[in-house]
Amino acid sequence: MASRRDIALYLSLAAVWGTAFPATKAALDGFQPVALAAVRFSLAAFVLFAVAAATGRSLRPRGRGDWTPILVGGVFNIGLHHALLFAGQVYVTSAVASTLLGLVPVLTPVVTSAFRPEESISARGAVGVLLGFVGVVLIANPSAGGFLSDVGVWFVLGAAVAWVVGAVFTDEDDAGLSGLSLQAWMLAVGALALDAAALVVPGQGFAAAAPTTSSFVWVLYLAVVPGALGFLVYFRLLHRLGPIEMGLIEYVIPPFAAVFGWLVLGEGLTPTTGGGFLAILCGFLLVKWPRVVGGIRGYVDGRGGENVESSNAD
Repeated sequence: MASRRDIALYLSLAAVWGTAFPATKAALDGFQPVALAAVRFSLAAFVLFAVAAATGRSLRPRGRGDWTPILVGGVFNIGLHHALLFAGQVYVTSAVASTLLGLVPVLTPVVTSAFRPEESISARGAVGVLLGFVGVVLIANPSAGGFLSDVGVWFVLGAAVAWVVGAVFTDEDDAGLSGLSLQAWMLAVGALALDAAALVVPGQGFAAAAPTTSSFVWVLYLAVVPGALGFLVYFRLLHRLGPIEMGLIEYVIPPFAAVFGWLVLGEGLTPTTGGGFLAILCGFLLVKWPRVVGGIRGYVDGRGGENVESSNAD
């Protein structure tokens, strides 16, 4: 069961990753998408390696227990996911891409139940997941024509599948390295994959980059806050909460992204956006219904106990 600290970290991560969308838009003034991702995660890996070294943590992977999460998380969650996502965004709009990524919480229980039978989701929870997906669609508000770009759609779907595979199969139970060192290596492996993608995907090479002071500042922000710090928190929570719980974060991010986009870039918030927020909230209440009811009962019982004690004292 998630602690209050986990809940606070979960919401903070959603908020931080929500800021990444307007920050990425700002940073794209000076970089091509895949090159931007490569630079972002290269800098993020450098930051985590520096922190791990400064705090005396071991940086030498030893055996399968370390290398398996490093390679799975690095290749799938960092490298392949972002390479396919940014390649897809060459052909489809951001709205279509964000809607398709909303399939992550839908796909995660299916893959998890196949490979981790001990983790499952109830029928009520499944309805909540689908309702959350409706909310993502309402917030993204993609045009129907965007889905006709088959190549881009399949790239982004591949990005969603890569994320799910990484989440389900990244297992740190047998790791000897600290979490900080593991995440540094994951980001480094992902950055190398993105470097290779920048050379392969047409028009995405580093030669086309023309960073301005503003775009470079945004890249630094993306590398340190949503990058190094964000993925450090993500993999820690993934280890404690599991892939299904963490997959649901894709439904918490869009409201934060919409609000930050409104604050930073002046993007509009429409009634449809508000409807999306409400659908996501209702979906979460369905998924978390037993905990919501238990929390309310615990709060009421606690207040009741306080009232009784107060009456007796009088």
